[in-house]
Amino acid sequence: MTSRLPFIDALKAVALQLIVLHHLAFYGPMSDHAYLLIPDPLSWLSQHARAVVQVFLVLGGFLAARSLAPAGSLVSVQPLRLLLKRYLKLAVPYLAALLVGIVCAAIARALMTHDSIPQPPTLPQFLAHALLLQGVLGYEGLSAGVWYVAIDFQLFALLLATLWLARGIGRGIMAAAVVGVLLVATLALASLYHFNRDGAWDNWALYFFGSYALGVLAYWAANAKYAARWLLLIALAVVMALVLDYRARIAVALVVALALGLASRYGFLARWPQSSLLAYLGQISYSVFLIHFPVCLIINALVARVALADPWLNLGGIALAWVASLLAGGLFYRFVERPAQKGFRGWRAAPGLT
Repeated sequence: MTSRLPFIDALKAVALQLIVLHHLAFYGPMSDHAYLLIPDPLSWLSQHARAVVQVFLVLGGFLAARSLAPAGSLVSVQPLRLLLKRYLKLAVPYLAALLVGIVCAAIARALMTHDSIPQPPTLPQFLAHALLLQGVLGYEGLSAGVWYVAIDFQLFALLLATLWLARGIGRGIMAAAVVGVLLVATLALASLYHFNRDGAWDNWALYFFGSYALGVLAYWAANAKYAARWLLLIALAVVMALVLDYRARIAVALVVALALGLASRYGFLARWPQSSLLAYLGQISYSVFLIHFPVCLIINALVARVALADPWLNLGGIALAWVASLLAGGLFYRFVERPAQKGFRGWRAAPGLT
């Protein structure tokens, strides 16, 4: 088991709170009624807090580079096995959360009528979600944010395929590393300068690969001989893309990538901040992400029944849903995600499967 990295846990913890609050501000009737009391914060959360998704994209690339190719060259000779491992790690808790979400949506539909409640799923729709293909196949999401799980898997697969190709092209470990860096950087530039500027690509990894690759390249740059120069080169390439077409989400991704690169280079990635709360919130972040929307749906529905349009009660409902999401995420981590991880480690260690 890898040790926790406090800086990364802190980024996950803070970004996740904004994601939960964004969904509370964007979906459900509580925010509509509470808007009378705090219009500016709710407007900001609804419209702009979604940019913190970039934090998770960059972190995903950074951690993928750390595990797949710390020196730029793919360390495993079994890429398909790595892809299956990634799918199972994402999909087992994700599918459990989808089932919870379907039940919670049914309860919410019985208590209120609102366009934020997902419709009952069809079998093809559920199967598309199970295969992480719902966006590609044009199905409506069964829960808020499930698109990200599918994109995360696509991005991991694209990086893995790129590194595998680089190893085939390169001769020797150093040549493969150089080719790997060049291929990843080329795909990143293609994403930043073309694909990310066209919303028609937003169900595909290429749309998001620029942000993901910033994490990958930041990891490699931080461990290179002239780290500051490489990080500066990365920053210049992104700034030029922003001059061509400014996108706040890409600016956020650049800031996060540079912060990770500097934190890794100067040694406080694993030392700061020393906070048990942030460490715990970072550890359960995936579980909270998966389960928070069903929890928020139920609380929205209950508040709609008892509080009607009272702004103070609806504001209290938002606070309650936020706290309940964290508590539910902790329980989901303890009883679903962590046992699944332990079981999968046992499966991999079983005779004949190593």
